[in-house]
Amino acid sequence: MAESEGAGEIRARLASGETVLFLDARGREWLRELRPGRRFSLANGAFDVDDVIGKPEGSIIRTHSGGELLVLRPSYGRLIPNLPRRAQGIYPKDAGAMLVYADIRPGLRVVEAGVGPGALTLALLRMLGATGSLISIDRREDHVAMARETVRQFHGDAPGWQTIVAEAADALPGLDADRVLLDVPDPGAVIPAAARALRPGGILTCWVPTTLQLYAIQAAFAESGCFGAAQTFELMQRFWHVTARSVRPDHRMVAHTGFLTLAWRLAAERKGAWPPPDRRELARRADAPEADAPPSPSGDVPRDAP
Repeated sequence: MAESEGAGEIRARLASGETVLFLDARGREWLRELRPGRRFSLANGAFDVDDVIGKPEGSIIRTHSGGELLVLRPSYGRLIPNLPRRAQGIYPKDAGAMLVYADIRPGLRVVEAGVGPGALTLALLRMLGATGSLISIDRREDHVAMARETVRQFHGDAPGWQTIVAEAADALPGLDADRVLLDVPDPGAVIPAAARALRPGGILTCWVPTTLQLYAIQAAFAESGCFGAAQTFELMQRFWHVTARSVRPDHRMVAHTGFLTLAWRLAAERKGAWPPPDRRELARRADAPEADAPPSPSGDVPRDAP
């Protein structure tokens, strides 16, 4: 039975204490908490918060100077870029890919290492639902506190969520996980511990910004002999400007933010990664071992490599 229109209107009403997003006609955005008695002064004018509380989401608010603002509850994609930049978070485009390619779904046991402001934590909790569980590891107490505040404000109660303040390499071996996600400075050093936490067939996901870290991850896979079917990719996001008189790409885009590497936990350890290099690759390594040197910080191949 469909809900009545009145019930939908009630759900749409903005309440005191909610965090909402204000947008102006130029595309500027402001994330603000609705507190009674306060006044917001934004780029196109000031207005009283009491005039916003109780209005339905999607309302146009008029400022005292005549400007207009659209007020919305922030979607995940618009929330994360507007969070305070006290720590680097994973962009929505990367978080979405991690959820899909790592096959995050209700009922799984997931461990993440490196929480930052809690951007990925929030996405994981939403996807895992009431039947899944999440353990978040970070070596910094202030990052864990930020993540807890993000979850409190934008998710609410999370009984299946646990936080651990520790080094990922120390905390992971004692855990039991279907998925492990790493956002740490040296993921290569953490991969052996991740292998001990993951069940056979579990998926490891690493997010790193540089090619040097990519090389370290691949070397760790070969050294551990615990992972196979690895994939690495990056995502670039370009918005478009579409109006009645113009259709063109925006002048700016969200280009490289990081690389995503995914690999599956093998049921039994082996010598080297799977699939193994083919004969031509082995011959190339024998003839030119310098070609396997780590990339330079810029990502270039060494000059003496063929």
